[in-house]
Amino acid sequence: MNSSHHVPNERDTTHRALTLTRVSDTEWHAVQADQVVGRGDASRRPDGRLFVSIDAWHDTVFDRIAHAMLADLPAPLHTLVDESDHATASAWQRAGFTTARRDQGYLVPTDPQVTGLLPARPPAGVTIVPAAQAEQGPLRALERVIHDEVEACAGWQSIPAQVLPRPAGTLVVDPAQYAVARQHDRYVGLIRVSPPRRPRIGLIAVRAELHRHGIARALLAHALEALHRDGTTAAWAEVAESNTAATALLEGIGARHADSTLELVRR
Repeated sequence: MNSSHHVPNERDTTHRALTLTRVSDTEWHAVQADQVVGRGDASRRPDGRLFVSIDAWHDTVFDRIAHAMLADLPAPLHTLVDESDHATASAWQRAGFTTARRDQGYLVPTDPQVTGLLPARPPAGVTIVPAAQAEQGPLRALERVIHDEVEACAGWQSIPAQVLPRPAGTLVVDPAQYAVARQHDRYVGLIRVSPPRRPRIGLIAVRAELHRHGIARALLAHALEALHRDGTTAAWAEVAESNTAATALLEGIGARHADSTLELVRR
């Protein structure tokens, strides 16, 4: 794949001609005076949504890359923008994108004296299996059940875009990131905590028939207590603005709203 969009009448602030080239199926370059002055990228998520991003020096370059990508790619297209980045949001709006959803970012304290989650007591008949101790087979089976339940109800579009769903049957990437809730001989809930510099709570999920039994709260208590023991003072989590239950859970343990991410779409 190597197609060009020549733009003889469009010039940036230095008044030099700009050439747009699709250098691969998923990447576009804006070239001026033999220098790359902007890039566009596209990636398809496991749930089928096609996300685009643009890194450009000037508004004119951004607009030309957006024009080329919109001409080459099928709708709908999605992108993510920090809500406080008004310039980038405006650039995407010029290209015809509108807000589809808003995800709230939270700093979640780990100290049980702050969260009030000590001691972490799951419901009767439920035990918490710590990270790295879950069995691969039952964990994969639980992921498939949760994947199907999400698809049957709100769909993965209800999950923050930063939380990448995986197709049913896909191997768990790293079981060390998962703690699970076990009821008798089956796994019924999970929490995933990614371990970068600031740990991120990627997903908390419980089988549908066991919602509102306190299992999610027990999983969160367990994960935060483990982080606290390791010296981590706060974790990061994203919640869809429409997910009032998750928002109430986080705010109820002292989580602080830190920023918001917009998912924009062009249909």
